[in-house]
Amino acid sequence: MISDLETMRQSVAVDAEPPEGLGDELRSLWYTKKGEWEAAHDIAQDIDSQMGSWIHALLHLIEGDLGNAGYWYARAGKPARKPEEIDASWEELVLANL
Repeated sequence: MISDLETMRQSVAVDAEPPEGLGDELRSLWYTKKGEWEAAHDIAQDIDSQMGSWIHALLHLIEGDLGNAGYWYARAGKPARKPEEIDASWEELVLANL
């Protein structure tokens, strides 16, 4: 089970699949860090909440679609982030979902 940020990082580094029992938010973030954008996006777009919008925003930031990312940040009620903030944003999202 994922209980902290370091455990999440370790799982992404060594596991082929996300650990059992992760909610959709952490599963999407796990795939995000693993570099599996499509899997992460498929999960995130089905999370109908501000958190889902926030994760969705990060994914479009990673994709380089800043306009779409800005739209999703606004839906999440969060300030838009810059591409150089991707790693810090991922960490912030993981911590918000633990």
